Amino acid sequence: MASTGAFRVPIIARETDSSPVAERLERIWRTPAGLYGWLSSVDHKSIGKRYLVTAFLFLIAGGIEAAVMRAQLIRPNQTLLSPEAYNQLFTMHGVTMIFLYAMPVLSGFSNYIWPLMLGSRDMAFPRLNAFSYWTFLFAGCFIYASFIVGRAPDAGWFNYVPYTSREYDPGINIDDYALGMILFGLSQTVGGINFIVTLFRVRAPGMSINRVPMMVWGTLTASVGNLFAIPAVSLAFFLLWLDRQFGTHFYDVTGGGQPLLWQHLFWMFGHPWVYAIVLPAMGIVSDALPVFCRRPLVGYTAVALATITTMILGFGVWVHHMFATGLPPLSLSFFSAASMVIVIPSAVAVFAWIATIWTGRPVFTTAFLFFAGFIFVFVVGGVSGFMTAAVPLDWQLTDTYFVVAHIHYVLIGINVFPVVGGIYYWFPKMTGKLLNETLGRWNFWLMFAGFNIGFFPMHIAGLLGMPRRIYTYPDGLGWNTVNLITSLGAYLFAIGVLLFVINVFRSAKFGRAAGPNPWDAPTLEWSTPSPPPPYNFAVIPTIGSRYPLWEDRLEHGPTDSYVDQGYLLNRGRETIGTTVLDAEPDVVLEMPEDTIAPLILAIALVGLICAALFHIWWGAVAAAAVTLIATVAWLWPEAQLGQTKEIARG
Repeated sequence: MASTGAFRVPIIARETDSSPVAERLERIWRTPAGLYGWLSSVDHKSIGKRYLVTAFLFLIAGGIEAAVMRAQLIRPNQTLLSPEAYNQLFTMHGVTMIFLYAMPVLSGFSNYIWPLMLGSRDMAFPRLNAFSYWTFLFAGCFIYASFIVGRAPDAGWFNYVPYTSREYDPGINIDDYALGMILFGLSQTVGGINFIVTLFRVRAPGMSINRVPMMVWGTLTASVGNLFAIPAVSLAFFLLWLDRQFGTHFYDVTGGGQPLLWQHLFWMFGHPWVYAIVLPAMGIVSDALPVFCRRPLVGYTAVALATITTMILGFGVWVHHMFATGLPPLSLSFFSAASMVIVIPSAVAVFAWIATIWTGRPVFTTAFLFFAGFIFVFVVGGVSGFMTAAVPLDWQLTDTYFVVAHIHYVLIGINVFPVVGGIYYWFPKMTGKLLNETLGRWNFWLMFAGFNIGFFPMHIAGLLGMPRRIYTYPDGLGWNTVNLITSLGAYLFAIGVLLFVINVFRSAKFGRAAGPNPWDAPTLEWSTPSPPPPYNFAVIPTIGSRYPLWEDRLEHGPTDSYVDQGYLLNRGRETIGTTVLDAEPDVVLEMPEDTIAPLILAIALVGLICAALFHIWWGAVAAAAVTLIATVAWLWPEAQLGQTKEIARG
């Protein structure tokens, strides 16, 4: 992204997507056909769809792992899995759902939707966007490749030391996890930077900071949180790798280290990460639910402030996960209080959603059902988390299945239901086709019933004393019935997910044509064709209110929005750069062409961690050299056109 020329206020131009200007923009922004074009694309829409598809493939993989585990636990004294195999399965299930699915699927939504919502032609850093996807894909494949040699991570997704020290886990299981997570952390960090700069730099003129959609607030807050949280866990994994490979003593008591250091570093990341995978999902609900209630969201400003407050408080509750580690009473009191206070901003969002439904005229589409179901799941998950904020109760419940129930309600239910609802909502925009509503209702009720039948009894199992992380249990402890119900509910939930996948494939081919705005939605992405053209907007729109497509029915300010006329940029890959707060246009930004450089750099980094995993140090040096060369080639200044560019006048 580079500025080009001095900004000059242009004459407003009116264009349509069938005009000669649009045809020129199509040629400028279109990704070349063929394999090379697919690999080199930096189009945010292509990258967003890749994120979504890849994340759902990981979701299916994690679901298969869960299905096998529930078959092991459906009856007492089962021998379907050995203890070692069960450890690997439950670890990979957690890694997959929490890291490889929950955040990347939200990145997919945001990558696809953000520029369309913000009135831009792409993300701020398109090449960095592609690099973020490739490193996510390769990190997930790198971790899953450990299954091939039967050495998958096997110490839980939380990876506590000293269980993960070389003395107790001498294989490559933990090394693979550590290096893969460092690469994954790089992906999420550069992705977060891209989202932050995109919001602050490439919004449509007039889209002041108090006019951006709520989904943008959710993803922005998560991105800022990730910039502070991910370095902590990346450092934790790197120090663990050094302990295992070179005999350092960061976590080794005999060498002056502290095993508890791992838990602090991990949960300094882990709890903000919970909100990072929840807040964007809440943003999806806050934007899409009002569309089906036929009114704006109640309390926009309060919900936006609550979103920011939640992430800020999220950095002060990591010891919530460490109440049983013997910390001083004063610290327990502080973090217990913080864990209770954080409920308040979440309650603000819940009451705003309920008020929006209550004062609106709900249309009971499949998407609406998923959002309403999410509110129920959100409340149940929040209440169980609030209970464990009390230290005495937490001491009784920690490491029991009650906590497993809570984490499934928070990390799966609060994420999956908005995501599936969001796909029903934005699938027409992405494909031009509507998902089948009849299949959708079956899909919802199977998922909603299966989820609650499957995971709510886990609370009861925990109260009955069932420990988490056990691979089997003896008969006669009172756990038989709840485990049977949990397994059957989990399978019912899986059938619902399968029906959703069938609906997606069927509707993509045979679905009813959607048109540009089938839901009569108010935000900017619905002003474009479905699916949008490569350039998104023939002219950069000008925004005058929070709901530009509903201005004819709502009270708004003195300036109207203009979605079919605005700045005409057709001399290359260009978009408008605006000021941070008021979105006043101040520069024309030249966007990069498609390139394979991000892919080459990601491959070089994979070569580096593979060489480090197998101690091929000459290979590590060679991969580092390729990484450096690829980075220099990426950043090498491109040839300029030799003339000052300015915004084309209509």
